[in-house]
Amino acid sequence: MILSDRDIKILLKSGELIINPLSDDTVRENGLDLKLGNEYCAFKKTDTVLDPNNPKDPKEFYECNSSNSFIIEPHRHYLLHTLEYVKLPSYLAGLVNLRSTWARTGIYIPSTVTDAGFEGQLTIEVIGSEFPVKLYSGDRFLHLILVKMETPSEKPYDGSYKGQTGVKLPKFFNKK
Repeated sequence: MILSDRDIKILLKSGELIINPLSDDTVRENGLDLKLGNEYCAFKKTDTVLDPNNPKDPKEFYECNSSNSFIIEPHRHYLLHTLEYVKLPSYLAGLVNLRSTWARTGIYIPSTVTDAGFEGQLTIEVIGSEFPVKLYSGDRFLHLILVKMETPSEKPYDGSYKGQTGVKLPKFFNKK
């Protein structure tokens, strides 16, 4: 079942769902509009092989910065994060979508699911359009649809991305 704005407001008021900061324009008809944070990592074009079992320095693969605005270049891949810190209970999962305004610019994000029990700022991949698009930190960018599961998860998310803030690179870079 997809939660309505009424359901979401009840969960926020009870503290079962946490969105911080929570703005007046966050809760929408059937989900949450989340804003862009100020960190981003651009994927670098390289012939270096990324071996998850023996990862090299992430700087060989990503160029990371923070700024109040940045440009998504055509066909380039980026990692961005949400301004909001999200904490889902064990019976809710989230489906992350691009707001339609941004999809109409040709920007694309792959399917992303936020697991039941996840907490942290969301890191998402963004793929550039046919033309450069300027983004600003604080812009409403994503729409998170909350789905109530029939029963709570037996094992809510407790992985290495739990509690993340800012852009988080793949966990195998932390193995060193």
